[in-house]
Amino acid sequence: MHVVGLSMGGMVAQHLAFGHGARVATLTSIMSTTGGHGVGRTHPQARWVLTTPTPVRDRDDYLDHVVAVATTIGTPDRVDAAARARAAVSWDRGVHPHGTARQLLAIRADGDRTARLAAVQLPTLVVHGDRDPLIDVSGGEATARAVAGARLEVVAGMGHDLPPVHVDGEVVPALLAHLWAHPAPAAASR
Repeated sequence: MHVVGLSMGGMVAQHLAFGHGARVATLTSIMSTTGGHGVGRTHPQARWVLTTPTPVRDRDDYLDHVVAVATTIGTPDRVDAAARARAAVSWDRGVHPHGTARQLLAIRADGDRTARLAAVQLPTLVVHGDRDPLIDVSGGEATARAVAGARLEVVAGMGHDLPPVHVDGEVVPALLAHLWAHPAPAAASR
C-alpha cells in the first residue's frame, strides 16, 4: 500500500513505514517532522494556535477561531471563504473540547523518530511548504535527511495547508510521479 500522511498524519504514516514496512510500498510525509529537537518548530507568531483552547460551546466562536487559525498557519493570501465552510462541516460533525490538546500531547509523547526513520528502506517523498509557520520547513528537511534516498519537494509560498494553487501545481504532480515510479505490488489473493 502507498501511505500518505499530512501534518500529524505524516507522523502516523512514518510509524506505518518503520513499524510495518513490509506492507508499505511507498511513504509520503507532507508538512510533518521527525520530532527531533530543534527542527520543525512552530514560529513565534503561530504559537497561539497551539496554546489557545478551541471554543466548543458556540458555533460562531468556533468558526471564527478556525478561520483565525487557518489565516495564521495557512498559505499567505490563500485562505478563503471555504475555510469557514470547512469549519462549519467540522462543527456539524462534532467537536471535542480536548481533541486538539490530546493530539498535541500525543505528538510530544512520541518523541524523536529520526533513528527509526533511518531504518526505513522505502521510496519516500517529503513535501513541505517553505512558508509553514506551524511546522517549520526544517521539519520536512530533517525527515528527508533521515530516510536514505528520500526526495524532498519544498513548495515555495505554501503554508500549513493545501490551497488548490499548490495542490494542482506542485503537490499532486510530485505525489503522482512518486507513486507511478514505485507501483505497489499486486495484492496477494486470499
